Amino acid sequence: MRDSRILSTFQDLSSATGALPLSQMPEHQRAEALIFDTCQVGVVLRAVMLVQAVAWVAALYGAHGWWEWVTQVALFTAATLPSVLIWLLAVCALKRPLARLPMPAQWTLGILLGAAAAIYGCGLLAWTGLVDPAPWLASAASGALVAAVLVAALIWRARARAPAGTTARLAELQARIRPHFLFNTLNSAIALVRAEPAKAEALLEDLSELFRHALADAQEAVPLWQELELAEHYLAIEQVRFGDRLRLEWSLDEKASKALLPPLILQPLVENAVKHGVEPSPTGAVVRISTQLRGSTVVIKVTNTVPSGSGSRGHGLALDNVRQRLTLLHDVEGRFQSALVNGVFQVRLEIPL
Repeated sequence: MRDSRILSTFQDLSSATGALPLSQMPEHQRAEALIFDTCQVGVVLRAVMLVQAVAWVAALYGAHGWWEWVTQVALFTAATLPSVLIWLLAVCALKRPLARLPMPAQWTLGILLGAAAAIYGCGLLAWTGLVDPAPWLASAASGALVAAVLVAALIWRARARAPAGTTARLAELQARIRPHFLFNTLNSAIALVRAEPAKAEALLEDLSELFRHALADAQEAVPLWQELELAEHYLAIEQVRFGDRLRLEWSLDEKASKALLPPLILQPLVENAVKHGVEPSPTGAVVRISTQLRGSTVVIKVTNTVPSGSGSRGHGLALDNVRQRLTLLHDVEGRFQSALVNGVFQVRLEIPL
């Protein structure tokens, strides 16, 4: 059973170079593109700020003084703010049904919802007596125009996510399938086959699981516990190679295990800790991985001690990769920080639960 799993993984590895690019995959194999994913805080904030900016500029027309402009802004805000929030909530609730429609239909429904939301805002003003007569047609046209701008921005955002995620995934695949890492692992297994066959088998199992995750079908997000398991497989392989030089410390909060992360985002941080902390030091280093739930935020830390006088700081490509992918998934709710303080390098991620 174990041999078949290992064999199937290397068969997958041998055929990986012949995989079709995302643009050539059949439609059913592609991830569903949720263009109207307006449920994120960052999207809501940008949409509200855009509509408010339009309202402020529109209030300049016909205003003959500062106080009159402020009055017009308050009037426009009373109409536009409820309208834009209703539009965002509506398309958020309908994002999956809308994703299954042809693109022209998505445009049409998005714009019609914008017109309907604007008419609702105009109705509020008419009901309170702030406008008389009510500009129904002008409101509907304005709502449709603003909705068209928002739909265009959301489509651009959705299209930007796919190539960025694909490029990041390819970079991570290259990191996982680097020849020197594979050869070092296989050499370690060969050395253990006769002396410690059980340990050699466990090493190959870890390698099998590592490549199985790396070559799995693309996903937008995976739970934190799955990323931690992948990091454990990688560190188990490196533990055989470095022995006592690699000292591990785990501090995991079970309540944080369901938080969502982009796939293959934690393992390169652990790999960096080994590469820049353990590998250049003759005495090794301590690598510590911790997770903690603080309110509605999950804090993930990967730290490693750095040997004194080490000049190997790297180019920061892996860190930039992680930062960009975290932003793509969680927008302003995801935070990434890294710092070297007193001989300890720490990477800190904050994500919503």
